[in-house]
Amino acid sequence: MPPAEIPDHPRPPDPRPSVSTRSAALSRAAKRSFGGLLPLLDDPDLRDLIVQVRGGAARLWLDRCGALQEVPDWQADPEAVHGLATGLIAAGGRHLDELHPCADVRLGDGIRVHAVLPPIAVEGAAVSIRLPRISPPRFDELVAGGLCATSTAEMLRRVIIDRSNILITGGTGSGKTTVLAALLDLAPPHERILTIEDVAELRLRHPHAVSLETRQASAEGVGEVSVDRLLREALRMRPDRIVLGECRGAEISTLLAALNTGHDGGAGTLHASRLEEVPSRLEALGALAGWTPEALARQAVSALHAIVHVERGALGPRVRAIGGLELTGDRLLGVRRVVA
Repeated sequence: MPPAEIPDHPRPPDPRPSVSTRSAALSRAAKRSFGGLLPLLDDPDLRDLIVQVRGGAARLWLDRCGALQEVPDWQADPEAVHGLATGLIAAGGRHLDELHPCADVRLGDGIRVHAVLPPIAVEGAAVSIRLPRISPPRFDELVAGGLCATSTAEMLRRVIIDRSNILITGGTGSGKTTVLAALLDLAPPHERILTIEDVAELRLRHPHAVSLETRQASAEGVGEVSVDRLLREALRMRPDRIVLGECRGAEISTLLAALNTGHDGGAGTLHASRLEEVPSRLEALGALAGWTPEALARQAVSALHAIVHVERGALGPRVRAIGGLELTGDRLLGVRRVVA
């Protein structure tokens, strides 16, 4: 994509010194594909960057404080957005074309890019870019920033030290991945952590972590490596903890089976608006694996020891509730035990 005309930064330059920047870790191909958008990546407060075509022209939207705001007077041609989408996905080692019109990639140190091409994106290509914090926060930093009360923080530390299996839930952009990474860093340094993600976003400081990422099929339709395949491989890699970055499909059955066969200390994240919605979300994923609600309920109750529900606050993620799963008859229920 040729460099786009980016308007002046809508906020004054940040006076805080920056030890590192997001753009520094990008490959030349990725930097070239970002074009004129590249300087925006190093705004430490920026969390999401959206480029989409509407009404025959591309618009730019930025999220710094929990709400998307359009950048006034910024426009680009639909063809330029198409080039941005295909260039960024290619820079991440995947492909985007008419046969594969949707794709996710990880760029640099945890930048996640999702792109959709027409005709799936009806009016024109759409690119959604999720930006990680420039420096992954430690658990103590999150607590100091309002994640939870001190007593709740001690409870979460105990969950990790006791090797309880934990599920982090919340809505899109609530900070599930950030909280999960900070908690996993509390694990003893000798433990071996295997993380499995569709697009690798977990950035751990832990000294013994192995990150596994799925692979898209080639243009010839071969070479795909799925999350379920990676879960099976992880079981053979002498893990102390198995972590599924996001539970979103039939692989939930493999994860629950692994957690129920002696692999304690595991973790994962799940999209849910409230803790009470977790059972129905798990049942829906279990159905994709051919499990009945009753079979899923029995596996989930024994496999998942704690559920931590987070929401997005003004200054970062906040723990809204800690609970668990209970089986009443054949019905799975999400029960709050601590309300933050």
